[in-house]
Amino acid sequence: MSSHVFGRATVGQLPVAARGDGCYIIDADGKRYFDGSGGAAVSCLGHSDAAVANAIKSQLDKIAFAHTGFFTSEPAEQLADRLIENAPQGLERVYFVSGGSEAVEAAIKLARQYFLEIGQPDRHRVIARRQSYHGNTLGALAAGGNEWRRRQFAPLLVETSHISPCYEYRDRCSDESAYEYGQRVANELEEEIQRLGAESVLAFIAEPVVGATAGAVPPVEGYYRRIREICDANGILLILDEVMCGMGRTGTLFACEQDRISPDIAVIAKGLGAGYQPIGAMLCSGAIYEAIAAGTGFFQHGHTYMGHPLATAASRAVLGAILDRGLLANVNDKGRKLRAELELVFGQHPNVGDIRGRGLFLGLEFVEDRETKAPFDPSRKIAANLKKRAFEAGLICYPMSGTIDGARGDHMLLAPPFIIEERQIDEVVGKLDTAFKAVF
Repeated sequence: MSSHVFGRATVGQLPVAARGDGCYIIDADGKRYFDGSGGAAVSCLGHSDAAVANAIKSQLDKIAFAHTGFFTSEPAEQLADRLIENAPQGLERVYFVSGGSEAVEAAIKLARQYFLEIGQPDRHRVIARRQSYHGNTLGALAAGGNEWRRRQFAPLLVETSHISPCYEYRDRCSDESAYEYGQRVANELEEEIQRLGAESVLAFIAEPVVGATAGAVPPVEGYYRRIREICDANGILLILDEVMCGMGRTGTLFACEQDRISPDIAVIAKGLGAGYQPIGAMLCSGAIYEAIAAGTGFFQHGHTYMGHPLATAASRAVLGAILDRGLLANVNDKGRKLRAELELVFGQHPNVGDIRGRGLFLGLEFVEDRETKAPFDPSRKIAANLKKRAFEAGLICYPMSGTIDGARGDHMLLAPPFIIEERQIDEVVGKLDTAFKAVF
């Protein structure tokens, strides 16, 4: 089939997605694929939620679009209300966009404008972590620490500092506890702030649970509380990127709830719209909003489709489903059972080094040698081959290479819909096993 679509790659031909059925995508030939990664941790309600579809249709019958330079809309107002009702303490305002990269861009620009508004114009530096991913637009890409994604665009990127991630499997020393390790790597933030000069730093940005680039890497106990302390002591903003790990994916609506901290700015997307509409959001503290309101009264930013009525109507229905149907409890229950099954089947596999994550956000890291944790040679293309073999078996998963440093290492991310049933856990693991046997 010839195509004029400029896709993600110029080689190969993709099947045509024809329709959805719960956790499954069905192609034009009738083949069923279990969506074991929710695309990219997006489709938290599966692919045929009637309530969300009806919410979109109902809003379309009223009004599809009204520019936010002139109007607000009922679904946007109600969605913002419910998000703030359930947000970490201190977050009071919601700025709607169309996706994760836009949300990160908005967060960074708001952080800069905030310090201008309160009379600290020298603050312009952002600190992030190595092997992080915050989006593909230039500001978000600059914040990210994945060298493979950054390399060819480096001349276009603003300078950003990157400290060590909290990556216990690879980096904790044998003579330190998990807590001690977390404090050590968190203190790198303090050191970097002092190196740059605290008066020049505006924000630290991180994913509470690292997603695409490292494979569901959770922090150790106490890490983020120390990060919060350092930010407060130096007067810098804490931006938490929950684009992939938020909106219930880890078992709480916001992933940072489990670390008992609140950010100054949070960014969400993916599960916020569950794939039914493109939407993202940036949530900020009341203090940040009031600084703008008391100053220029205008955030110098904006997009045509921000606060789109159809998108916010869909998202309002998605959020209602997550909160009102007991789906967070299902994420925790099925997440425990999926992890237990993964550990039962693959826990002693010679090429599975680590199984990790929270809720229905789980990762497996692959190694050539379990004892030394040596990764496979990148020429083996382990992640790409696993993706291919799993897809052939009827399983969509999210493998990636470059886990360790952007070049070495392989992992797989699993992020199935929150509606996954117990019997489907066996299907996921069975199809993974088929793929593993074809690759290793």
